[in-house]
Amino acid sequence: MLEKVQELKEQITRFEAKTQEDLEAFRMRFISRKSVIGDLFAGLKDVAATERKHMGIALNDLKNSAQQKFQALISEVNAVSSTNEKTDLDLTLPPATTHTGSLHPLTIVRKRIIEIFERIGFNVADGPEMEDDWHNFTALNFPENHPARDMQDTFFIEKNPDMVLRTHTSNVQIRLMEVNKPPIRSIMPGRVFRNEAISARAHCIFHQVEGLYINKNVGFKDLKQTLFHFAQEMFGKDTRIRFRPSYFPFTEPSAEMDISCFICKGKGCKVCKGTGWVEILGCGMVDPNVLDNCGIDSEVYTGYAFGMGIERIAMLKYDIDDLRLFFENDIRFLKQFSAYSV
Repeated sequence: MLEKVQELKEQITRFEAKTQEDLEAFRMRFISRKSVIGDLFAGLKDVAATERKHMGIALNDLKNSAQQKFQALISEVNAVSSTNEKTDLDLTLPPATTHTGSLHPLTIVRKRIIEIFERIGFNVADGPEMEDDWHNFTALNFPENHPARDMQDTFFIEKNPDMVLRTHTSNVQIRLMEVNKPPIRSIMPGRVFRNEAISARAHCIFHQVEGLYINKNVGFKDLKQTLFHFAQEMFGKDTRIRFRPSYFPFTEPSAEMDISCFICKGKGCKVCKGTGWVEILGCGMVDPNVLDNCGIDSEVYTGYAFGMGIERIAMLKYDIDDLRLFFENDIRFLKQFSAYSV
């Protein structure tokens, strides 16, 4: 092995480099983890114990020689490059064409929703994506036997059965009400998770924006006016809305809100399935039990809440018919949004 060390030391001494390619060749042969020197270090275990110390010293000396030579070669190549570099640049020439990127459509829609609600006094709140049972279910008035607690809908953390991947951003509403006194006026954009089969209309990961307003004398008319303002700002001034009775454990009364189809203007098309209306969100007055769970006196305060899917809004706004496109990172799809801005 000593003969091999001496041979490599002579090769290192004789090595010359004039280009970056030469430098890379030297690095790969003598410096990298898979270099010939590295192989010799790996073979130390097979050397007799009486000679191992002496051989280790020789290998360390060889390694240091290679590193010193490499630094010297770098200086030589850089000096040659500086000498050969042209200095007579024509600064009047136009710059090379550059290709700018674009925001993801979900980012565009998310920022637009935030902008609309910030203008009418809502602030933005955030919370954990991994949540405990209290904040994700119990405080929101979900009974123990509610279907949303079933394994088919919720991702549970195996090592801690009390923890789940949040199924909605309503957990942020609970955390806000626990630590803040009314009035509370916030929106909660974020990523949520549900154990669903991935298809053109469903995904196990998606994004929501929920809103919460708690104060004295808040009524359903306040909710309607807020959402009417949002619909017109997002989809156009000609947009009309309607509410249909629904059920959610954390609101009473509850409703789903439709907007007049902005594609066909109510005449009927594939987007609205011929009805002239498109569902965009769920909403309602915060259930008194939820207020009491968070330490807010339901006899004094009332409030409303709403929630919408960002993917749903983006699909409607940009006429996208497959939810999976948002997650595939296909450049052909994404570059279509380079003309859009927030």
